[in-house]
Parts: sequence; structure tokens; C-alpha cells
Amino acid sequence: MNRDRIEASIDIDAPPAEVWRVVSDLRRMGEWSPQCKKMFIRGGEVKQGTRTININRQGWKVWPTRSYVKVFEPERQLALKIAENGTLWTYELQAAGSGTRLTEHRTAPNGVSSLSNTLTKHVLGGTDEFEQELQAGIEQTLQRIKSAVEQAR
Repeated sequence: MNRDRIEASIDIDAPPAEVWRVVSDLRRMGEWSPQCKKMFIRGGEVKQGTRTININRQGWKVWPTRSYVKVFEPERQLALKIAENGTLWTYELQAAGSGTRLTEHRTAPNGVSSLSNTLTKHVLGGTDEFEQELQAGIEQTLQRIKSAVEQAR
């Protein structure tokens, strides 16, 4: 059974505008995410409706996915809808004192596709293990974004 929501938050010592510059630069996703190693942006700048091709990796296993930017609200929210499995990956920014609270979550508003669940079960180690990996990956992604933003100050 898929978890409805997988999420984590982190506080970053920088205003939302500085955090947004990093989060919205999807070409750098491979620097942050332990699973999504590369995002190819189709078209020019990232905005609502922008489409991407993503290269994902787990150990020796590599697979592509496609996504589009479903929500693009500068300094507030960026959400990507994954075509293959129907999940939504969202980054939310909230001012927190002089800094920013950044939350990343993966939701499955209409469930995860049966094909994706079958592949997860037989190729990616099973749903529970894979979703535990996603949780750890979200936490690692947020820590890497925090480090990049704070080191650039």
C-alpha cells in the first residue's frame, strides 16, 4: 500500500527569495536529489507548464520519467507532476523569522499507477522499502539545498 504523503521540512538561514533561486533551478536537481540524477528542461526558463525529462537512479538501476511543472508560485511553491506514476512532488517555502522553512513532499492524489507499483515491487525492492528510500532521499535533498543556500551567503 502506498503512503499518501511522504515529507520532511528544514529551516534555512536565508530569506525565501534566496531559497527559491536554488529550488526553482531544476537543472541542478541532480546536485540535491540522491534519486533524480538529472533533469532536462524542455524549452527555456522554468515556469508553470514547463516539461522535463528526468533520469532516476537506484544503485545500478536507471530509468527515465517525464514531468511537468504543475504549480509555479515564486518564493512560495513549486510542484512537479510525474507522468508515469501520477505522483506530485512539491516544494513549499514559508518565511520563518529571518529564514525560510522549506518542505518537500510527495503525494499521490489519485494513487500510484498500477504499472509503477508493479515495477516498484519487482524491480525497486518493494513499496515499503522504496518509500523509505524516498523519505531518506527527501531529507537528504533538503539538507543539500540548505547547505548550498547557506554556503552561498
